[in-house]
Amino acid sequence: MANAPGVRGRFEDYALLWLLTAVIAVLSAVPLARLVLEAVRPGGVFSLDAIRRVLESATTWSATGHSLVVAVGGTLLAVTIGGLVALAVTLTDIRARNAFVFVFVMPLLLAPQVVALAWIQMFGPSSALLKMLGIAPPLGTPNPLYSPGGIVLVLGVQYSPLVFLTLRAGLRALPQELIEAALAGGARPRTVVRSIVVPLMTPPLLAGVALCFVSCLGNFGIPALLGIPGNYLVLPTLIYQRLAGLGPDALSQVAVLSVLIGLIAMVGIVVQDAMLARRDFRTTTATVEARAFELKRWRPFVEGALWTLSFLTLMLPLVALVTMSLVPALGVPLTAKTATLDSYRFVLFMHAASHRAFVNSFSMAAVAAVMIVVIAVPLAYFLVWRRSRLLHAVSLVTEAPYALPGVVVGIAAILLFLKPLPIVGITLYNTIWIILFCYVARFLALGLRPVVSGYHQLDRTLEEAAQIAGARLFRRLATVILPLVAPAAAAGALLIFLTAFNELTVSALLWSTGAETLGVVFFSFQQGGDTNYASALGVLTICVSVLLMLSTILLVGRLPRGVLPWRD
Repeated sequence: MANAPGVRGRFEDYALLWLLTAVIAVLSAVPLARLVLEAVRPGGVFSLDAIRRVLESATTWSATGHSLVVAVGGTLLAVTIGGLVALAVTLTDIRARNAFVFVFVMPLLLAPQVVALAWIQMFGPSSALLKMLGIAPPLGTPNPLYSPGGIVLVLGVQYSPLVFLTLRAGLRALPQELIEAALAGGARPRTVVRSIVVPLMTPPLLAGVALCFVSCLGNFGIPALLGIPGNYLVLPTLIYQRLAGLGPDALSQVAVLSVLIGLIAMVGIVVQDAMLARRDFRTTTATVEARAFELKRWRPFVEGALWTLSFLTLMLPLVALVTMSLVPALGVPLTAKTATLDSYRFVLFMHAASHRAFVNSFSMAAVAAVMIVVIAVPLAYFLVWRRSRLLHAVSLVTEAPYALPGVVVGIAAILLFLKPLPIVGITLYNTIWIILFCYVARFLALGLRPVVSGYHQLDRTLEEAAQIAGARLFRRLATVILPLVAPAAAAGALLIFLTAFNELTVSALLWSTGAETLGVVFFSFQQGGDTNYASALGVLTICVSVLLMLSTILLVGRLPRGVLPWRD
C-alpha cells in the first residue's frame, strides 16, 4: 500500500501528458493533415486534377511571384530598420529607452490592416491630413501605396519590430569579456560591432529573417488593402478570392494553394536551419550585459534620428488616420466646422455588425487567452522539466500553426469542420467556434513561450518538496507552480489577446453573419468605400491595444526578463 500513491501519481502524470498530446494533435496535426489530404484526395478519391489545375494556372504563378517579391522586399526593409535600431538601442547609452521601445514595437501589436489604412491616409489625394495642410495631390492622382513598393514599405514597417526583438534578445546575451577585451586592445566601437557583434548575432538575425519572411508571406491585411485596388494579387488574397467564389472545385484548389504557401514558408525556415548548421556560434555564457557604448556628443543626434523614425513610421500615419475619422466624408478637409464624431457614434452605437464584432473579438480573444494558459501551464511543465522524443515532437507540432501563414490554418479548419463532427453530429462551420478553434491553435505557441521562460526562472525545490510530501501533479500545479508562473502566464495571455483582438487573416476566411470580428468589419468598411467609418474603428482598436500595453507596467517587477517585448 505504501507504493500506491506513487503508482497513482505516475498514472496521473502519464494521463495528463497523453491528454495534452491529444489536444495538440487535434489543434495542429489533424487540421494540417486534413489540408494535405484534400489536396491529393478531393472528395475522398485520389486525384491530381486539383494540383494540375492550380499549377497550370498563370494566376497561381503570378500570385506566387508577387508573394515572393513583397515577402523578400518587406523582409529586407524590416531587417535594415530593425537591425540598426536594435544595435542603437541595446549597445548605446541612449536615454528614455523604455519609452522608445514601447513606441517602436507598437506597430507589431496593431492590426496590419489598420496600419495599412493609416499609411493610405498619409499619401492619398483624399487624405484629410494633407488637405488640412494644403499639400494634398490633385483628385484622381493614384495613391503611390497601391503598388508593390507600397506593400513592401508597409510590411517592412510592420515587421521591423520583429527583427528588432529577436536581435535585441541576442545582443543582451553577448559575452562582455569579448567586447571589453576588444576595447582594451584599442578597437573602436565601430570595429567591435563589425568584427565581434555582427558575426555573433548571426543566429538571432537569421531567426528574425525567417520569422519576418513567413509573416510577410502570410500577411493578408496589408496586401488586401494595398494590392487589390491595383489588381496586385498575392497568394493570401488569391486564396480569399477563390474561396469567396466557392465553385465546385474551390475547396480542393484553395487547399493546394494553401499547401503551396506553406511549402514556401517551410523552405524559408529550412534554409535558416541549414545556414546555422554550417558554422558554430556558441560562446561562453555572459554573466552581465556588455557595457553600453558612450555616444557622447553624438547622443542627441542618435536619439533624434530614432524618434524621427518612430514619428514618420508610426505617429504621423496614426495622425492621418485620426484626422480621417473626424471628417464626415472622404475628401472633406478637417476644419473646426467639419470636425465631427459621427463616425465614432455610428460605429459604437448605430452599426449592429460593429457592435457584434466588438463583443465577438473581445470575448474570443479573452477565451482563447484563458484556454491557452490552461494548456500552456501543464504543457510547459513537461517541456521544461521532462525530456523525451514525444515531448520534442509535441513542441514542434505546437509551433507549426504559428510558423505557417494564417491562411493555411484557416483553410485547414474549414476542411476539418465542413462536415458535422463524428458521433456528436455538431458542425462548427459557419459558427463563431471555428474562429475560436483557429485562435487557440494558431496562438498557442505565442502563449507557451512566456510560460516556458517562467519555468526556466523557477527554482524547482518547492515543487520537489511538495512531491516528496505526497502532493500529486494536479495539486502541485494548482498550489505551487501556477502561483509562481502566473505573472509570465498573464503576460502571455495579454500578448494572445492583443494579437487575436486585431486578427483578420483567419477570420476573413471563416466569418459568417453574426460571427463578425473587428478585422472583418474594418475590411468590409474599407472595401465598401466607408473609409471614415473604417478609420474610426481602427482608432478605437488602437486605443484598446495601447491601454492594455500600458496596463502591463503594473506587472513589470514580477515578470521574467524579455516576456513583455516593450519593457526591459
